[in-house]
Amino acid sequence: MGVFTYEHETISVIPPPRLYKAFILDGDNLIPKVAPHAIKSTEILEGDGGPGTIKKITFGEGSQYKYVKHKVEKIDHANFSYSYSLIEGDALGDILEKISYEIKLVAHEGGSIVKSTSHYHTKGDHEIKEEHVKAGKEKAAGLFKAIEGYLVAHPDAYN
Repeated sequence: MGVFTYEHETISVIPPPRLYKAFILDGDNLIPKVAPHAIKSTEILEGDGGPGTIKKITFGEGSQYKYVKHKVEKIDHANFSYSYSLIEGDALGDILEKISYEIKLVAHEGGSIVKSTSHYHTKGDHEIKEEHVKAGKEKAAGLFKAIEGYLVAHPDAYN
């Protein structure tokens, strides 16, 4: 098994506390509302939402994938950070065992810097192609921009 790590930063106009509430704490409800073509629904299969919780995310009709299972690894409300892993589903294909993500929101000029680290755990000696990572980043960026757009358009939401 190999592990390939990618880091990415995005700047947002939304401050960390508000962005954390919307994107991390209520993303299961908000994302299907603002991007139903991407995510149709999220269902908790086991757990209470905290570490160890397993969720099934069903993709929307616009997606090439059907579902993934998402395991919550760590939630740190005080530091606006969240870690989770995709542990099952057709989005992992035949070459990935799992993908682990770490997200941290840091205050920056009235908004936030969203720092994300992705760890791709491959099966055997498979390698991750840059276009696979790029496609995933583009989809995630689209979801993030949809949430940010919602928050800009609804200034009283998630305060």
